[in-house]
Amino acid sequence: STSGRVIKCKAAISWEPKKPFSIEEVEVAPPQAHEVRIKILATGICRSDDHVMSGALTVPFPIILGHEAAGIVESIGEGVTCVKPGDKVIPLFVPQCGECSPCVSPKGNLCTTNDIGAVRSLMKDGTTRFTCKGKQIHQFISTSTFTEYTVVHETSVVKIDADAPPEKVCLIGCGFSTGYGAAVNTAKVERGSTCAVFGLGGVGLSVVMGCKAAGASRIIGVDINKDKFAKAKELGATECINPQDFTKPIEDVLRELTGGNGVDYSFEVIGRTDTMTAALASCHMNYGMSVIVGVPPSASKITYPAMLLFTGRTWKGSIFGGWKSKDSVPKLVADYMRKKFNLDALITHTLPFDKINEGFELLRKGKSIRTVLVF
Repeated sequence: STSGRVIKCKAAISWEPKKPFSIEEVEVAPPQAHEVRIKILATGICRSDDHVMSGALTVPFPIILGHEAAGIVESIGEGVTCVKPGDKVIPLFVPQCGECSPCVSPKGNLCTTNDIGAVRSLMKDGTTRFTCKGKQIHQFISTSTFTEYTVVHETSVVKIDADAPPEKVCLIGCGFSTGYGAAVNTAKVERGSTCAVFGLGGVGLSVVMGCKAAGASRIIGVDINKDKFAKAKELGATECINPQDFTKPIEDVLRELTGGNGVDYSFEVIGRTDTMTAALASCHMNYGMSVIVGVPPSASKITYPAMLLFTGRTWKGSIFGGWKSKDSVPKLVADYMRKKFNLDALITHTLPFDKINEGFELLRKGKSIRTVLVF
């Protein structure tokens, strides 16, 4: 048994920004009290991980990235009761402690124990469970899934259906839930409404799926990569437009497409401040709502005409689709198992873990929607 012992395994380490991942042997310490060690079975490649690699998101290095995964509990620390060895689980980059104000309030989901705002990239006791070549390796947003084994706090893991395919439901750990929830939870898209989705990657397409599930009558996809249009229409977009096909600002184009009114709901799923402002300007001047879903660069600031909000528009942010993670993830997995939504359509590539750099190149070149790495 490996319980209580250090495990040596493979992990993809980011030693510094703008450099490829390095597959290394790491030592993974046993879980301490209220911690869980997980054998990762499958992990998705998310744009947020690439934002770290590009330097857009500031984190301490060296680090093991990855936050969208499914696996099996290998061992648990003292006091853990929510899972047991052998359970199939999804790590949660948005924890749920159940006690802080966002956890208790029906209005929130960003547990105050998160490692997203004031990033520490360490366990709650200020240390890490990863060591490589004698160096301490940082952990990423409570998860670190680009490794065969990881350790998370018990607030950052939840048991799921034992029959759920890990190479599919890993997307519920981030991309699908983030996009789908932005439409159904954050915006609360209404039947018959008109929506615009800026960015048709894995998360943007999940927004499209959420808008369709909510009964939107018109869903306009916006992307500069026309190769994504067919998939967007397959998943629910009624039409797609490329901003590069127009000489006027895209918000003007969207207002013209909607009889001068603008859309009821717009979603920015790219992470650029210029498209965030354009998405806001594209929604109805009085009762339109624009939701920021894409992760902005750490140092970015937005400048916009104040009149855009004064006339009545609502501008909202959405993290993990507004889902309370421990409560919602098992239900979303169950919904997938009942074929309530189609995760398979989002997965364009499945690669062995050691081809992680190839997977990121597919993402950067716009040739993949979601690449899943399997161990």
